[in-house]
Amino acid sequence: MNFNFGEVLTRAWKITWKYKILWIFGILASCSRGGGGGSGGGGGGNGGSDGNGYSPFDTGEVQHVFNQIGEWLTSNWWVIALIILVVILLVLLSIFLGTIGRIGLIRGTLLAEEGAEKLSFGELFRGSMPFFWRVFGLTLLIGLIFMLIFLPLVLFGVFTLGIGFLCMLPLICLLIPVSIAIYLIVELANVAIVKDNIGLLDGFRRAWELVSANAGTIIVMGLILFVISFVVGIVFVIPVVAIFLPSGLAFAAGQGHSMTPLIVGGVCFTLLLPFMILAGGILNTFTGASWTLTYLRLTRKPEEAVTLIEANV
Repeated sequence: MNFNFGEVLTRAWKITWKYKILWIFGILASCSRGGGGGSGGGGGGNGGSDGNGYSPFDTGEVQHVFNQIGEWLTSNWWVIALIILVVILLVLLSIFLGTIGRIGLIRGTLLAEEGAEKLSFGELFRGSMPFFWRVFGLTLLIGLIFMLIFLPLVLFGVFTLGIGFLCMLPLICLLIPVSIAIYLIVELANVAIVKDNIGLLDGFRRAWELVSANAGTIIVMGLILFVISFVVGIVFVIPVVAIFLPSGLAFAAGQGHSMTPLIVGGVCFTLLLPFMILAGGILNTFTGASWTLTYLRLTRKPEEAVTLIEANV
């Protein structure tokens, strides 16, 4: 089959730019793809001691503070329970929104290909719900499979003090391309479930057949989208480094006496964060549209090709 990468990528960008409501679903899709950041600080020199040799970081003082915290938590155990409950709820919400986001991107692309002039958030959200458990179930199934594969390997490596990792190095190297192949299959399986309204196992089977018959095409598409994502990531890593590197150096130069550099860096990062989230949503929209169009192009009948090209001109 003669696959036109340029046509797919161009069409995916046109859909991304025309139907900006899909950006919201792109942002939602990123909710279940990990993330999270942290900030750290440190002290240097004399550890913040004053002229009398007293330091707030003395071992005794630190131990006393931790003892007080432990006593307070013991008498207020409900705080820990509440925090755990909130974390669980946030994880569940993240999974729900991420799954709806992925389905919404697929449905939005399908509707755009059918000639829809306008897409609404409510329409896409409601239309995504019937597919939720199937798409979520596929993600959960693949996650469990990977856990069953990697957890014994990790435990073996830990219990053998790292020697096991060296023995398993060939197997680990083999699992890398296997993981990539499964990722490609899952991306297309999600499209199959939504587009053809089939079960998760049938979707996985259909995607497997498609990848087996068009391995080269799908691998190249995956590489193209990876390079695009990598470049976009680098573009946003540069300003983040430009913000926190000077802030961290200034904080270290002041031996931790002033929090102003970190506060300034935090404010600048907060201002940058909305643009990063928006860019991530746009990128996810483009990626989701690209995979959906790839599935459509690889599964369409030969007589549909001319009509489809004419409709998108």
